[in-house]
Amino acid sequence: MTATVPEVSEATDAFKAAALHDAIDGLRERHPLASASVAFVPWQRNVAIALAVVCAVAVGFFPIMAVTVLTAVCTIGYVATMIDRLIIFARGLDRDAIVTVADDEARAIPDDELPPYTILVPAYDETEVIFDLVSGMTALEYPRDRLQVLLLLEEDDHGTVEAARQAVSVPGGEIVTVVLVPAAQPRTKPKACNYGLHFATGEIITIYDAEDKPDPLQLRRVVAAFGRQSDDVACVQAKLAYDNGRQNLLTGWFTAEYAVWFNFLLPGLMKTRSPIPLGGTSNHLQRWVLDEIGAWDPHNVTEDADLGVRIAASGYSTAVLDSTTIEEANSDPINWIRQRSRWYKGYLQSWLVHVRRPREAWQKLGALSFIRFTLLLAGTPIIACLNLVFWFITLTWLLGQPAAIIEVFPPSVYYGALISLVFGNAAAIYMNIVGCRETGNSHLLLACLTVPIYWVMMSIASAKGCWQLLRNPSYWEKTFHGLGTPSTPSPAAEPQVPEPLPQAQPAAP
Repeated sequence: MTATVPEVSEATDAFKAAALHDAIDGLRERHPLASASVAFVPWQRNVAIALAVVCAVAVGFFPIMAVTVLTAVCTIGYVATMIDRLIIFARGLDRDAIVTVADDEARAIPDDELPPYTILVPAYDETEVIFDLVSGMTALEYPRDRLQVLLLLEEDDHGTVEAARQAVSVPGGEIVTVVLVPAAQPRTKPKACNYGLHFATGEIITIYDAEDKPDPLQLRRVVAAFGRQSDDVACVQAKLAYDNGRQNLLTGWFTAEYAVWFNFLLPGLMKTRSPIPLGGTSNHLQRWVLDEIGAWDPHNVTEDADLGVRIAASGYSTAVLDSTTIEEANSDPINWIRQRSRWYKGYLQSWLVHVRRPREAWQKLGALSFIRFTLLLAGTPIIACLNLVFWFITLTWLLGQPAAIIEVFPPSVYYGALISLVFGNAAAIYMNIVGCRETGNSHLLLACLTVPIYWVMMSIASAKGCWQLLRNPSYWEKTFHGLGTPSTPSPAAEPQVPEPLPQAQPAAP
């Protein structure tokens, strides 16, 4: 991703243009099949159309038999996903499933042995949290001469640019350097990160969101974790948690979900050496691996999940670190659905990209990991969508008990569906309760017990994401932050004479 540094000021625009081109088209040009710029390659589109036609014809001519077969297939998917999720959760309970670095060990690393570190902070329309960002970055315990913080702003996002101008002018704000990303499609976080990577000087690259409050020792812990791991570990993923779980029921559900995901499921995936869909923040990556495998896909709206699978497919692995970054849980239902529909759409995007050569993916990932990655990335949004159908069938049965429903649920299908309904839902609630108890969120018991309401919201978001995959696959729905705990007032908010924004320099070749 690096480029030759221009020698004269007149070449700066040319360098920026080359960096922008690489940020948008680099992966697509070097590895066309790894890019989600096209949602469906021809054979995938043709197979999907053929399956839809076959199903429609079968339902038209043999309705009961066809619906019974489809129900059986869906039930098998439900049961397989439930069993696999429980296996991953159980493996995540092991004490050695997560990397732990004590405070003393992290601080014991001499400063002159710490590698150069770059933090990328992509932000768009984030005026409310810019001052919190500066506060979070200044709290990091890492030598300033080895730390580079690049705030990646769209050049036409004037409100955030002005807020950044004020934030970097306060004492301590000089730690942040602003990079103005040229306005160009797609307007996505991975495009901004790819552009910022051209200015990065660190051997380790990480991403934080603008509202993040990372563990002050997280960077040192990552360095220690890399030192312990084998050479094939390309990424260290830190945990994410929320600090506004009590704000309302939605933030409680979201907090419980993250407690299970980052404390048990991701460590379980690490323990089983399965592909790990990275979180959108606090993933710490070896720079040379990013250069080798192509960094982020600017057309994928869950570039983190895609990169995690690409890391595994390239023969590398990801470790999960017991260090927490605090975020703000989405407290608004509409804003939450916008965010979650993008995640579900991106999961399907990533799965479609990695099965473009199914035989090659099977060989690179291994049979079990391939099946698990399919159940996770494709199964999660598809099952959330199918829930709407099966809930409607259940409601229809309760209200009218039509004979047709009995016919499409013969015993072989009925008992599998019953197991999925009773044990699957109970297991999901149990995992939420364990996750909240183990992370000090026992006060969220009501959220754990009422989580089926949350699943309805997931299904709505999934249906929206699946529709968008067909209509506008690379559209990035903006998630608004600052809806929870108000931003900390800053003296910089007082009127003052604007100072020029410090600009990043191109990285040395």
